[in-house]
Amino acid sequence: MAAEEHHEEVYAPDQLKPGNRKRAQKGAIISAAIMLLFFWGNQQGNTEKVWLAVIAVGLIAIIIGDAVLRRSGLRPSDQ
Repeated sequence: MAAEEHHEEVYAPDQLKPGNRKRAQKGAIISAAIMLLFFWGNQQGNTEKVWLAVIAVGLIAIIIGDAVLRRSGLRPSDQ
């Protein structure tokens, strides 16, 4: 019988570091603002406006929820 070789990928330590939290928050806020700017478009129904508002509010809610969890100590703030 032939022995099976097992290869694992090698990562540098900096490849496994989490991303920049502040940059992600700014990106989410800018994305939500841009989505709300699409309210003034050439759509005829309100379906698009509802989706835009729900997604923008969801992005902001995620940011607020993250801040609350970090402040209460339920998430690490080392990022």
